[in-house]
Amino acid sequence: MRAIRTIALIIAFLATTEPIAHLLELPGKLSLDGPLWLSVQQHLYRGWNEFFGPIEILALLCCVALFLLSRRDSEHRSAYLIAGVCYLSMMLYFFLFNDWVNNLLSTWTAATLPADWTAYRLKWETGHALAALFSVIAFATLLHASIREAANAAAARREIAQGIPAE
Repeated sequence: MRAIRTIALIIAFLATTEPIAHLLELPGKLSLDGPLWLSVQQHLYRGWNEFFGPIEILALLCCVALFLLSRRDSEHRSAYLIAGVCYLSMMLYFFLFNDWVNNLLSTWTAATLPADWTAYRLKWETGHALAALFSVIAFATLLHASIREAANAAAARREIAQGIPAE
């Protein structure tokens, strides 16, 4: 179980990097004109879905595994459930806000950019901002659970060393 928790933390960290990168780019991208914004969208993010999509799925699967393996540990089980719901929400918001915009963007050119392109930009950026929020909540929840578990294990070792019977 410890190995799964460690892997889950590493994957959870990786799952925060893409949406946080998008969030950090937001101020600069909001200042771009339409053709330049479209060019950035069409060229800068090639391959991101192929890498980060599986990372988010792995993060969700780790949370499901930890949830199922911690049947007798309600304190940590709720943390795994919260993190899992966050990853599920990230995926849901990707399809609600980003995927369909990405599909449209791939067919546009600077000459065919619609007049309301800023509405599409707002949807795309909103989806990634929400993903950033959910990814940070999931990572913090998993990190907190890991820290608490380590503290509980250390306390149990001290009690054993001092000859105090376990509860």
